[in-house]
Amino acid sequence: MAFASSISPSYSLPNLSSKPNKILTTPNKIQSFNVIQRPPIIRTYDFFFNYYKYLDTLLDDAVGKVQLPDGDTWSVHKFGGTCVGTSERIQNVANIIVQDDSERKLVVVSAMSKVTDMMYDLIYKAQSRDDSYVVALDAVFEKHKTTAVDLLDGDDLANFLAKLQQDISNLKAMLRAIYIAGHATESFSDFVVGHGELWSAELLSAVVRKSGIECKCMDTREVLVVNPTSSNLVDPDYLESSLRLEKWYSKNSSDTIVATGFIATTPQNVPTTLKRDGSDFSAAILSALLRARQVTIWTDVDGVYSADPRKVSEAVILNKLSYQEAWEMSYFGANVLHPRTIIPVMKYDIPIVIRNIFNLSAPGTMICRFPDFGNEDGQRVESPVKGFATIDNLALINVEGTGMAGVPGTASAIFGAVKDVGANVIMISQASSEHSVCFAVPEKEVKAVAAALESRFRQALDAGRLSQIAVIPNCSILAAVGQKMASTPGVSATLFNALAKANINVRAIAQGCSEFNITVVIKREDCIRALRAVHSRFYLSRTTIAIGIVGPGLIGGTLLDQLRDQAAILKEKSNIDLRVMGITGSGTMLLSDTGVDLSIWRDLRKEKGEKADMKKFVHHVHGNHFIPNTVIVDCTADSYVASHYLDWLRRGIHVITPNKKANSGPLEQYLKLRTLQRQSYTHYFYEATVGAGLPIISTLQGLLETGDKILRIEGIFSGTLSYIFNNFTGERAFSEVVKEAKEAGYTEPDPRDDLSGTDVARKVIILARESGLKLELSDIPIQSLVPEPLKGIASPEEFMQQLPQYDQDLAKQRREAEATGEVLRYVGVVDVVNQKGTVELRRYKKEHPFAQLAGSDNIIAFSTQRYEKQPLIIRGPGAGAEVTAGGVFSDILRLASYLGAPS
Repeated sequence: MAFASSISPSYSLPNLSSKPNKILTTPNKIQSFNVIQRPPIIRTYDFFFNYYKYLDTLLDDAVGKVQLPDGDTWSVHKFGGTCVGTSERIQNVANIIVQDDSERKLVVVSAMSKVTDMMYDLIYKAQSRDDSYVVALDAVFEKHKTTAVDLLDGDDLANFLAKLQQDISNLKAMLRAIYIAGHATESFSDFVVGHGELWSAELLSAVVRKSGIECKCMDTREVLVVNPTSSNLVDPDYLESSLRLEKWYSKNSSDTIVATGFIATTPQNVPTTLKRDGSDFSAAILSALLRARQVTIWTDVDGVYSADPRKVSEAVILNKLSYQEAWEMSYFGANVLHPRTIIPVMKYDIPIVIRNIFNLSAPGTMICRFPDFGNEDGQRVESPVKGFATIDNLALINVEGTGMAGVPGTASAIFGAVKDVGANVIMISQASSEHSVCFAVPEKEVKAVAAALESRFRQALDAGRLSQIAVIPNCSILAAVGQKMASTPGVSATLFNALAKANINVRAIAQGCSEFNITVVIKREDCIRALRAVHSRFYLSRTTIAIGIVGPGLIGGTLLDQLRDQAAILKEKSNIDLRVMGITGSGTMLLSDTGVDLSIWRDLRKEKGEKADMKKFVHHVHGNHFIPNTVIVDCTADSYVASHYLDWLRRGIHVITPNKKANSGPLEQYLKLRTLQRQSYTHYFYEATVGAGLPIISTLQGLLETGDKILRIEGIFSGTLSYIFNNFTGERAFSEVVKEAKEAGYTEPDPRDDLSGTDVARKVIILARESGLKLELSDIPIQSLVPEPLKGIASPEEFMQQLPQYDQDLAKQRREAEATGEVLRYVGVVDVVNQKGTVELRRYKKEHPFAQLAGSDNIIAFSTQRYEKQPLIIRGPGAGAEVTAGGVFSDILRLASYLGAPS
């Protein structure tokens, strides 16, 4: 062909009519390593380690033969396409090279951003006989010409443009040949595509020389020799590459070299590429041959994150990773490096640093053999898990049957069938009983795999030796990676506990004997929530809970103010992040995607509030997948709101409330609620339903859980009635004290709500049910303090006006009590022994603890087998917005502790 004379005579042009080379023989010993013996579906750490283990011995020999300056003097940089995507970015790269004070520098560059795609598009159009390939080639020319004009001048510009024009002319002739043939071989395509790296390297080296530094441009097809394999990978020929590197350097010695990434040559001098992540691989191979001090991979991110920051907003940059950790994370989809990139540098402990070219102040992530496992990355405690990665769009295939157990070759037959359709197995899990084997494959390949398996095992299925070949679609893989996981007890328990508490079901599990990763298969829809939950649990970010507040009235509003005042302290000291995602009342609700600014929540509710919709409210609060844990706090006294608890708990939403309606409502509903609570990892806390901020429920539960037997619970449960009878002394009229309590804000707007005793009865029912009694509210006899004639009066004001007419009855009871040295107290009693409860006005001796109260304090006495002679007594304020909200807040922190916050 006419263009052949312009190509370096050291290369053999690919034969246009030849078929793609699958396996090329080599004169070296490397051909004795039969990679085809290992199924290509097994792409794990062990595979890659063994796959390249033999190559390492060749590398060791090769490095000893390279006669170059001392390796410690070399610093290797690799810049990807984004880094050299424009003239400004190429100049920025040149500045970084010039400012690097290393004695010697080798810089590996990719093609300019999008150029590789443009080159592949040229080939596709040409072999499709699409005439627009000519226009597309002109666009490639203009892109590089414009960049060169921006960066170069004089002879440098003229030389580059002349070379560019010559290359474009050659490519035009080659593409014309492809157009005529309607076909391009793989090696021919590699030759065309590799021009992007050549132009990029020539441009950069010219810009560096323009800065006054001697710089040579290396076409790595003259140095790197590789053997293509059948698995879309290449094996570097280190011995031949070292000889060629030594020869090249003897003719082009320089302290600064810019080399092409991605491209190489075969032993027959046919141009080829290094396939996926080829430029990173180029940098790693050259670093190993030079025995470089360090490799810096320049990207557009600050380093390696503990999780995908697009899915976990609080993911942190990891200062250091071991080679193995980077290896594992890259396999499971983390944006780190391809495993093969690590092999060459790992052999000689050459550290790899991932840095952001757009943020030079960020130190990046160092990948090395033995990173310092001290407290880094701002973690409070040393975590055995370094990071988490996910793979989406997978399907799980389960091959199951009793005929599999103990039958040699079953697994081989299964994965042989998978191999035959060219599918890639991401993960394998098998029960020790050998009853079933399940594995994950990309969802796009699952139909072909299932069909192949059904065909291969048709006889076994018909005979019943296999019961099923089941496909479970819509799956994702979550992997936890960390070198310190090895031999660290409790890592798996912590991981699965975090998933369980986030209500995530695990479909399959796998862990290699290296213990560097634990892999689970979960529903795709749960992936982000699961990732967020485990990330938070291992202290790589704060324990975060999405909170929905129902009822921003007196108690709810006070709670919001308490959250506002304490939020920053909880973040700093306890790693707890409480985010109020929504606030709803009966008419208006306020929703936020990131968390309501609690310093102005009242103003926001007025300005940005929308019509209240409970269904939309719950969906919003629970639907934020960036936050794995959701709690709805019901601060109302509404039966309608309480009726939603069962559904919320079923959906994995935790519930916290001071609302007594659910636990004192119909017994059947209560039992369903408690049964669901006990059977799931969803929590239902209601401490404030009985004693506001007093630890009554938790004390009772603690006694029962530790094996104590409750005999009797007796107490003054109403702060309002406690205040009234503490002040109903001397000659004071009952109505006068009630009026005083109402004016002080101790009573409900209608004092009859307090005096009726119903509120106390609800608390008695709650404690009775907590103690194991199955009582309805109607089973509790209540002594009402509302005179019968006044129960039907319409207004509270009229009630208060007529109440003095009935003072004499209570005054008489007081005189009778005082005559015997006693006081009146309104109490609730749970008689567990006789399985009943009562609410009534009783008399107590003045030395009795119930007679010693002041103000609106509550007091509760637990008589148990352990505390029979001297009851366990809890006393303190049992009413008021501050203490009630404080009790609810305490339940929220209790939930955070259950979900993983430090205790």
